Amino acid sequence: MKAHEIYAAVDPAIVTQMLDWFRANDRNVYKTAVATLAGNRKLRPVYIQKKTLPEQYAWIHKTLKINACETVGEHLMQAYLMAGQQSLLGMFCDGMGIPHDGKGSVVGDLPKKLDPERLAETIDRLLGLFEPKLLTLYLHCFNLQVPGGWPDLTDKINTDSRLTLA
Repeated sequence: MKAHEIYAAVDPAIVTQMLDWFRANDRNVYKTAVATLAGNRKLRPVYIQKKTLPEQYAWIHKTLKINACETVGEHLMQAYLMAGQQSLLGMFCDGMGIPHDGKGSVVGDLPKKLDPERLAETIDRLLGLFEPKLLTLYLHCFNLQVPGGWPDLTDKINTDSRLTLA
């Protein structure tokens, strides 16, 4: 699944959570995202900034569903997860035995293959600790890190009924 497809499928509450986090913790990323997305749509950023916050969020979410905004959407997702959900990333890496910096950033190369049993155990444990839609967003984003994704992770996302974006 590509970033624009993820945004098309994700619960709007997750996007609101992400945008709220940026507004509270890294307002420059929020402003840059609005400016970039507005530019992609041939609009001036002030047009978006004059909207109410719920209208801004709805417009951003709608715009991130467009294939032309793929790169911005993927970067926003990654930035949010890397900065705003470090414990989730770290626990996933620990569970999978992937070396990381303590904050979820992988050290060295990503694994070529994921152990399906370890993956299932890690996901089961994380589902008990994190909101399932957030975990699912992370798994989709993690799967974007290698061309075509990891087959075992793709299969788990597609077959585990607990892992839904909406």
